[in-house]
Amino acid sequence: LPLSGTAQATAVAKGMKQAAEMALFELNNPAFQMVVKDTQGTPEGAAAAATQAAADGAELIIGPLFAKSVRAVQPVAAQAGMPVIAFSNDRSVAGNGVYLLSFMAEEEVDRIVSFAAGQGKRGLAALIPDNAYGKIMEAAFRNSAQRNGARVVALERYPVNLSGMLAPSQKLFERVQEAGVQGLPVDAIFLPGGPETLPNLTPLITYANASHAGMGRPKFLGSGGWDYPNLGRTETLVGSWYPAPDPRGWKSFSDKFSRTFGAAPPRIATLAHDALTVAIRLATQHPRGVRYQAQAITRPNGFVGIDGPFRFNADGTTSHSLAVLEVQRFQSIVVDPAQASFSTGQLSSAATGALVRQPTLSAAMQN
Repeated sequence: LPLSGTAQATAVAKGMKQAAEMALFELNNPAFQMVVKDTQGTPEGAAAAATQAAADGAELIIGPLFAKSVRAVQPVAAQAGMPVIAFSNDRSVAGNGVYLLSFMAEEEVDRIVSFAAGQGKRGLAALIPDNAYGKIMEAAFRNSAQRNGARVVALERYPVNLSGMLAPSQKLFERVQEAGVQGLPVDAIFLPGGPETLPNLTPLITYANASHAGMGRPKFLGSGGWDYPNLGRTETLVGSWYPAPDPRGWKSFSDKFSRTFGAAPPRIATLAHDALTVAIRLATQHPRGVRYQAQAITRPNGFVGIDGPFRFNADGTTSHSLAVLEVQRFQSIVVDPAQASFSTGQLSSAATGALVRQPTLSAAMQN
């Protein structure tokens, strides 16, 4: 983890380290040892940390956080025969012994687009940031629309600065209005982003929409980045849908973390907790030399973690079970529950490990 480097990265790394320690104490396996090494937030530091881990006799690397560091660690780990469970969401670094526990843009987008299409919303538009993240989201959005029998009627990109957001927003609503006149109505607008963009973007969207009389209030579709507190305070987004893990697991984890460490965890901390729990479970269930082989890590039933069921895929990505939430003024509610397992039947578990049978999840769970 980048325990030194930029202030933002070190704050996240600290929370992830604490979450991993929680898993270590909860499972309390005296034969298991977690050794924390600092990547210093650089690829060179990550490679050096991996080299030292191999020299120390480690069997598995958990981390790094950033894609460039994961890329630097992979050859070191491969030479030592150590698989890597990393936290980057850049799928280009997955594979060759590297498994990404993070949420992939493609699965988030497909979850929300497929749900919207199932609700009859097949005429889609999108307002997407003009950056690397936006390029990934746009490709995923177009592919998912095609797979789900929807059509992309209009799409605009905006620069990620306040002064450049208004014109693309106005252009999008102009195109949406024109499409409606031509008999191609837009049923929903995809708006990927998070707390760094939405608070600035949504007032401009409201203004742009208001300038087109008779359009009404569109249904917005969000991305996983929408999963942050007080989202419903933005009136424009109330009633919108977005994909996220079942919120009950996060709430329980966050409350326990806050009581233990006196501060709220970063949202990504659940991944560190789940990675450690997977490592300990596999170490308990299998002997050395076998426990972290690909067959064990990619077992078909997967695991259940803080954020629900997940499964490592052979290509190094991870499949997560996501719910669809609707934004409400004071909290978001689940309108379509997450799949409870990756095998037959409704399965769940209170902790990461083998899946166990449980009743169907309610569609009205509240955040």
